[in-house]
Amino acid sequence: MFSVIFPGQGSQLVGMGKDFHEKYSLVRELFNEADDTLGFSLSNLILKGPKEDLDLTENTQPAIFLISYLIFKLIKKEFNINLNKASFFAGHSLGEYSALASAEALSFSDTLKILKIRGKAMQSSVPKGVGGMVAVLGSEIETVEKIINENKNNYECYIANDNSLGQIVLSGNMQDLEKMMVDLKSANIKNIKLPVSAPFHCKLMNKATLIMREEIAKLDFKEPKNILISNVTGKEIINSNELKDLLVQQIESRVRWRESVLLMMNKGVNQFIEIGPGKVLSGLIKRIDKSVKVSAINTEEDIKLININD
Repeated sequence: MFSVIFPGQGSQLVGMGKDFHEKYSLVRELFNEADDTLGFSLSNLILKGPKEDLDLTENTQPAIFLISYLIFKLIKKEFNINLNKASFFAGHSLGEYSALASAEALSFSDTLKILKIRGKAMQSSVPKGVGGMVAVLGSEIETVEKIINENKNNYECYIANDNSLGQIVLSGNMQDLEKMMVDLKSANIKNIKLPVSAPFHCKLMNKATLIMREEIAKLDFKEPKNILISNVTGKEIINSNELKDLLVQQIESRVRWRESVLLMMNKGVNQFIEIGPGKVLSGLIKRIDKSVKVSAINTEEDIKLININD
């Protein structure tokens, strides 16, 4: 059994998809459709930069989705590999939208538009420099939760991502995060401030939640062709009605990636295919279980090497 997974923010790169763009008309058509849908040249930004503009959250989110989606479509049309045979689809944060569109629960244009709105809303929820994120390495989640709970009167920090064994990401106000970093260091727990401009996946994103609740309510969701795993619960999404509520909750909720991967593995998945730029999720899964087969699909050569387990 295999699952298809889609990356989130941080995997972007100027020039991603360039080889596909040069070779395949399908890819050029999707790039053009994205530009028309959004009303600006996202394709030019992806292919030529500048990096600082591509790294703006409101651009990064539709850009990563576009690359993930076009690779998914290309695999089916040009290489005759049907990834919709997967047991599950899952994505990390914005990657959940790539999973939705690939499972045909949300249209390509609607996904682009909602991710542009989502990125802008998340970016503007907290003034630049006020909030941030910190990666905690080599510690168990129970240990980090204990430190947070024991210091509630000193600072307010949140677990934003439970990514893998030994990789947790915190969100919060920078002043609070810096206090917690001191406590982590005292406990000999390695931590690194991340180069992000906002504290994603915590209650400081409340303004973005309000915007997304209104915008998601307008969308036309269809029943997905594949079983989707929710970031919010780490469990299967039962129906499209539940889907809307979970996508709203996702803005402030912990990304339960480790739990999602373990659920899929417990249900018999022994192969993961990562569709989109980079190989971040492949690395996280290998940290969870080295024995699982994982492949990241970024190039035509990667596609040719796809060998699906039954």
